[in-house]
Amino acid sequence: MALFDLLGRRWAMGVLWQLCSGGPCTFRELQGRCESISPAVLNSRIKDLRQAKLLERGEGGYQPTDLGKQIISSLHPLKDLAEQWVETL
Repeated sequence: MALFDLLGRRWAMGVLWQLCSGGPCTFRELQGRCESISPAVLNSRIKDLRQAKLLERGEGGYQPTDLGKQIISSLHPLKDLAEQWVETL
């Protein structure tokens, strides 16, 4: 359940999703990808995700760990289902 608590925090899943789909990037680039996120919230989420070993900082900037990628990959079926659901509305 700790994973759900972490991913349920504002912007946590969005930050991880952006890094998995768009590749590694710097703090500023990530802030641009997330558009309306404040620097304080982004900094806090990066810290949370790094502590959980879902995110790391490499040469190209922040990037998901293998575990972070695995978590986002496991959410793709849910994304597909959500897209189908929206079409029925």
